Amino acid sequence: MAIIDAHHHVWDLSVRDQDWITGPDLAPIRRDFTLDDLAPEAHAAGVRATVLVQTVAVAEETPEFLALADGSDLVAGVVGWTDLTAPDVADTLAALRELPGGDRLVGIRHQVQGESDPEWLLRPDVLRGLAAVASAGLVYDLVVLPKQLPAASEAADRLPGLTFVLDHLGKPPIASKELEPWASDVRALAARPNTVCKLSGLVTEAAWSTWTTTDLSPYADTVLDAFGPGRLMFGSDWPVCRLAAGYGEVVASARALTRRLGDAERGAVFGTTASRVYGLREV
Repeated sequence: MAIIDAHHHVWDLSVRDQDWITGPDLAPIRRDFTLDDLAPEAHAAGVRATVLVQTVAVAEETPEFLALADGSDLVAGVVGWTDLTAPDVADTLAALRELPGGDRLVGIRHQVQGESDPEWLLRPDVLRGLAAVASAGLVYDLVVLPKQLPAASEAADRLPGLTFVLDHLGKPPIASKELEPWASDVRALAARPNTVCKLSGLVTEAAWSTWTTTDLSPYADTVLDAFGPGRLMFGSDWPVCRLAAGYGEVVASARALTRRLGDAERGAVFGTTASRVYGLREV
């Protein structure tokens, strides 16, 4: 089965520091990671296309990622960043589309998880920016903590024309084996028809050195049941996943977590959902 990896990153520390990679625990990923590093691992795992996702809230990163995608046979889409609160956000999105690789821009993301206000998504200036994302025909990737899921649900209600893609299942507390209130809140988000979820980031929310697929199963089962395969997509979260697992291990675990699905349903999780939601070209 050919796979679309709907969530990975790259960075070059000589171009820009990744100031979130701090401390001894994250030291293994405090180095450059390029598409040339990813390609052999992705191909070995049966991945035919990917979505490259922003890492920092810096305007220059998105044009760089679009240019990378423009020169790549692997990257089919880019989820970039722009300041949603800026009054000219619509013009900025239009300008990004005109850049080399601009046709690969499929979505926008902001690190909402780093915002102290649990209702940051509901600020009037943010909602105005999200409306501009919808008007541009793009989707919005949600990287939130469990406590921010209720605001995400309300934002989805207020903007029914925007597709919200939940990254990493909303970061459930897998290491502590807690399900609630995350499970109830993620089901509430899934009840909104304009929401989708990525089966990604599980291994780094689990105990890095001792996790098993069994540890991940209750969380994967929750989103499979809540969103269904047609609104669920696989993402590796490479290279962040390397803190807990190699690329092949992440793919193998995702396959095991979806073992109960039929062929068409697994095809959705590993490809057609991402292709449809992001409108990926040449996939």
